[in-house]
Parts: sequence; structure tokens; C-alpha cells
Amino acid sequence: MTTIAFTNDKSPSQVLGYAGGTITVLIWATWFLVTRHSAATPLGSIDIGLIRFGIPALVLSPVWLKTGLLPKALPLHLLAIMVSGSGAIFFLLTTLAIHSTPAASSGILLGGSMPLAAALIGIALFRERPDGTRIAGLVAIVAGVLILLTRSLADASLPWTSFVLLPSGAILWASYTHAFRRSGLTAVQASALIAVWSFLIMGALALVFGISLPEATLQEIGLQVLSQGVLSGLVAMVAYGTAVRTLGGTQAAAFTALTPVLATLGGGLLLGEAIGMTEISAAVITGIGVALSTGIATPRR
Repeated sequence: MTTIAFTNDKSPSQVLGYAGGTITVLIWATWFLVTRHSAATPLGSIDIGLIRFGIPALVLSPVWLKTGLLPKALPLHLLAIMVSGSGAIFFLLTTLAIHSTPAASSGILLGGSMPLAAALIGIALFRERPDGTRIAGLVAIVAGVLILLTRSLADASLPWTSFVLLPSGAILWASYTHAFRRSGLTAVQASALIAVWSFLIMGALALVFGISLPEATLQEIGLQVLSQGVLSGLVAMVAYGTAVRTLGGTQAAAFTALTPVLATLGGGLLLGEAIGMTEISAAVITGIGVALSTGIATPRR
């Protein structure tokens, strides 16, 4: 007879991986709120990007100076996928969408799509075979996104770009997840390389389009420094890399689907965004999906 039980025999590395995934989710929920808030400030995407990647690039400079900008043992295509998937391109794409999308909806469309994209890539390219519990979790995640989509189509509450840019960002992040796992880099090394290359890209864009940093208050800049640079750009990247390295790409990506629940609550409590039963239902169903997708509940015979 088969029963579903919560296992307590996790190895130390798995515990570390779960801790990394949890830290990532908590920081990401804050990132959604702070990025959404930045739409009401003079700071543009390039300004925030310079902060987001400049701080970790500086802090981790000893790491990327040691590995070099183009490590010999790292295939160039994996580096390109990692930088675009979690660095400058991902950031610009998602920031643009989040500025015009409520935090709750952003959390569902991006955070909810990430584990699905990671699972599909794993199945299609790497022949991963998720068990029934994880499949049920992925189905729940899709259901949560579909609930939000149905509501949006009914009342035209979200711009169509939200349904294009945010899932596209999810695909980029999922691609980074699998590329990093196969790169041979440590979480710190990957974070350092992604940060420095993304900062260089942002710097080039700043030279072409200019910046608005001088127009922002010190309080606004300080908030972005803490949330974007220190927490999201540095701590979360290392934490997520640790989760990928110890749990695997698909399982680590599943943690990101917890973000919608926290983003929904934060959007209502901190940003005053309207939250109805549709948003709450979608967030809860998505949260249940991630609990199953992470493999915390595993079949035991």
C-alpha cells in the first residue's frame, strides 16, 4: 500500500537546499514589492539595474577576478544563458512588466511560471521524469495561473504585455537554472560572473540612454540598494544557486512558486493594492502546488 508521508530523513545538503530555496522566496517577494514601488519614483529600469548588479559585482570582485570574465572550463553558451537568464536581460524584461502589473499578479505570472518552465525544460531536454506528487504540484501551479488569466480576460484588468513578458522571464530563469547546474561553477562563482557581466551591460545602456539616479532621493536609492543590490542581487542569487546545486534545477525552481502567496499579501498590506477572492485563490492553489513540486511530500511504500 502506498502512502504519502512527510519525510524526516533529509540529508544535511537537502536541508541546506531547502533553506536556500526558502530564503530566495522571501527575498523575491520583497523584490516584487520594491520593484513595483519604484514605478512611482524617478528611478528607471537602468538605474535599478546598475544598483542590482553593481553591488554584487563589487562585493564579489575577488571571485570574478580570480575566475576571469571568461573561465576556460566554462562553455561560452552556458555563460551566455546564465547571464541572460538571471541577469541583465531577465531583469529588464521583468522590471518593465512589473511596473505595469500589480504585485499579486506579477508574483503568479512570473513566480508561478518558473517551476513549470523548469520542469518542461528538464523533461524535454534532459529526460527528467517527475513522480506523481510533483506532477500534481505542477498541475496546481498551472491552475493558479489559469484562474488569474481567466479573471484578467473577463475584466481586462491586466495589460496583455504582462502575459507575454512575465512568462518569458520565467523561461529565461528556468534556462539559467539548468545551465548553472551543468556549469560546474559554485553558487558564489556563478553569482559573481552574472553580476559583473550584467553590470557591464547596464553600464553600456546607461551611456546610451542616460540615468535618473541624481533625481531620486537618498531614501529611494537606499531602499533599492538594500532590496535590489544586497538582498536580491547578492544574497538571493547565492541562496538560489545553493538550492539548485543541492536539490537539482527543477526542484529548486519549484520554490519560486511560493512567491505569489507572499507577493499577494504584501501587495495588499504594503502597497494598498486591491485583492479579491480570485487573487487569493490563485495564490493559495499555486502555493499548494509548490509544496508538492518541491518533493517535500514524497511517496513512501
